Amino acid sequence: MDISIPVAPFQGDPELPRQVDVAIIGGGIIGIVTALTLAERGVSVGVFEKGRIAGEQSSRNWGWTRQMGRDVAELPLTMASLRLWGDMNKRIGSETGFRRTGITYLCYNKNDLENWGGWYEKGLTHGLDARMLSAREVTDLLPGSSGGLLAGLYTPTDGRAEPWIAAPAIAEAARRAGARILTNCAVRTVETAAGRVSGIVTEHGTVKCSSVVLAGGVWSRLFAGNLGIDFPQLKVIGSVARVSGIEGLAEMPVGAGNFAYRKRLDGDYTIALRNANLAPLLPDNFRLMFEYLPSLVQTWRELKLRIGPSFVRDLLIPRRWSANEVTPFEKVRTLDPEPTASFNRKALANLARAYPAFAKARVVREWAGVMDVTPDAIPVISAVKTLPGFHIASGFSGHGFGIAPAAGQLMADIVMGTSPLVDPAPFSISRLRPALAA
Repeated sequence: MDISIPVAPFQGDPELPRQVDVAIIGGGIIGIVTALTLAERGVSVGVFEKGRIAGEQSSRNWGWTRQMGRDVAELPLTMASLRLWGDMNKRIGSETGFRRTGITYLCYNKNDLENWGGWYEKGLTHGLDARMLSAREVTDLLPGSSGGLLAGLYTPTDGRAEPWIAAPAIAEAARRAGARILTNCAVRTVETAAGRVSGIVTEHGTVKCSSVVLAGGVWSRLFAGNLGIDFPQLKVIGSVARVSGIEGLAEMPVGAGNFAYRKRLDGDYTIALRNANLAPLLPDNFRLMFEYLPSLVQTWRELKLRIGPSFVRDLLIPRRWSANEVTPFEKVRTLDPEPTASFNRKALANLARAYPAFAKARVVREWAGVMDVTPDAIPVISAVKTLPGFHIASGFSGHGFGIAPAAGQLMADIVMGTSPLVDPAPFSISRLRPALAA
């Protein structure tokens, strides 16, 4: 079916492999980079995607590749990821849109100064090259402002990439390296033998394997639940717009308390209302309420809660099924939520006040994406010890695109049992579900 945002075309393999060493469930950028890393190391790997490669959040995000502003637990991974992004075009022999442009967060009030000034100190302790700039330095770096600036946090090694082309381009490289990549091929369940993973069952047949990586984005909780694994994850919807007709601004992505923008490879701009997301109230919100309360207390101003027909639809989705039943993944190939147009209009109005170049901007396209959010907003990149051979790489909480190169490599390290790129402990599922790491 048509979706609201174009994705670079990718043709999946015509035939299901009989056997691979590692089966990856989900063709978003996390699963694809994991596959690329494994294939480059000579591991037999298959990616099984229910719809199209990068059809959901991997092609719908802002396209920022940033280090600053991350949780300190995530920072070593994001710093490694930016190093890997810098070599990605050469590594895959194709264009991902990555450019090391730097990123700046603007401070317009005391709260901004305290927030970004405090984070700047944390970044310094990890060796990040972030800098606090004066208002004059920000204006020199980012001409065209209407004024009112107090300061800015600038990281020159941050950058941007193009979501709609990056994952398909990396997928082609993974296939050239030997990976098998299947599209419109939903995985129904995981088979076990002697207490460990022995294969997967897809809608088109069975594939033998010794390891599975669940990189299913917002679908991961549902899939894991059918295996008896309670993976805590909720859904948050972000809205984005593409606008044209802007000239004279710097190349780097810029954020403030109430807007964000990024120049695109095609010359237009991707904009969003920063710190504004839609949180549909679904049955899982109530099932997981107490785990998410601390996060909600801190971020409630950023979320617009909504209850509607989606609650009943979600309630009717089966939570258990057998290998020979049609699954929810086959019934919904691509999540394509309606964007919140009012968010995008407000973002554009805020931008026009801050940077008059946006005053005559024309909205070309609007879209929304569904983010998979954990209780602490840090992803799980981990083996599940209660099911040997099963791994989860999910819950990236809106950070997945930017940290994908390092996250995929770390997942490959864990699967292979090799020395990890960074300390994997902060991403272990044990912090959320100790029993799954027993």
